Amino acid sequence: MSSPLFSRRSALAGALAAGAAVALPGSASAAPNYSNPLARQRADPHITRHSDGFYYFTATVPEYDRIVLRRSRTLRGLATAPEAVLWRRHGTGEMGGHIWAPEIHHIDGRWYVYFAAGRAEDFFDIRMYVLENDDPDPFAGTWSEKGRIVTAWDTFSLDASTFTLGGDRYLVWAQQEPGIDNNSNLYIARMSSPWSIEGSPARLSSPTLEWETRGYAVNEAPAVIQRNGRVFMTYSASATDSNYCLGLLTARTDGDLLDPASWTKSPEPVFTSNDATSQYGPGHNSFTVAEDGRTDVLVYHARQYEEIEGDPLFDPNRHTRVQAFGWTPEGTPELGFPVADSP
Repeated sequence: MSSPLFSRRSALAGALAAGAAVALPGSASAAPNYSNPLARQRADPHITRHSDGFYYFTATVPEYDRIVLRRSRTLRGLATAPEAVLWRRHGTGEMGGHIWAPEIHHIDGRWYVYFAAGRAEDFFDIRMYVLENDDPDPFAGTWSEKGRIVTAWDTFSLDASTFTLGGDRYLVWAQQEPGIDNNSNLYIARMSSPWSIEGSPARLSSPTLEWETRGYAVNEAPAVIQRNGRVFMTYSASATDSNYCLGLLTARTDGDLLDPASWTKSPEPVFTSNDATSQYGPGHNSFTVAEDGRTDVLVYHARQYEEIEGDPLFDPNRHTRVQAFGWTPEGTPELGFPVADSP
């Protein structure tokens, strides 16, 4: 590739890898630098900045057996913040298998954790579930189980995330759909409560492109950011090894988000493995904002090596990483490349 966009991304990545403070695309400010990895052996990271001024951070642990939470006044502080266990998997039955990809959201005065869980009898029989806590402090109070998020099919489903637009709350997630020969597609539906959807879900994307089907045919882990009159949805594609990467869907904020025709898919991945910075399999991202309240920050996991022995799911070294990003003159996110480890 030799496009102007590729050249800008390369220059930005090189400067960030060298530890320089750079002007982000579409911004007059210098990009804040963060020490990476932010948290070792924490995959599928989700960081949100709440109105109380704290950053809240949860992620998948390599034992796949519990949901953890940290908080800090700064992103940097999350690296050493104490970690609490909010919930542990059941000993039998539902929610007794693999526990994956928690996200924490504050909705209508209550805290909610969305996560995926298998059965004790089949760790990979994955479905989506919700926890609720009505205490203002998510480290206090009681986390109650609101149960499974019921969708159109009782099939493998995971990576629930939620956002609002125009007074409506939406759920986005990944699921296997009967009759489609792939691992997972991306779906959206309106929510009738923080733990349930209404109406028929709309399939927004299936893994059909070459870079979405390496190892496995996967679209998963949707994450939403709204800027410049558009809704941008990143997602992860392919196997969870060095082929893992981010794709991008885009819709107008004044369009019908439940109409698949409202969305366009970028033909190329927007964030991939990088030999120059020794970062492999970047993906399962979330978005937050820097301490200045203005600079957008990409949160994701990646490994520091390309070759993996055995099943990548059982390699524990997917580390949480954060880096600032900017916007193209056309108003789309310019994520660059995964930055190198900090000295």
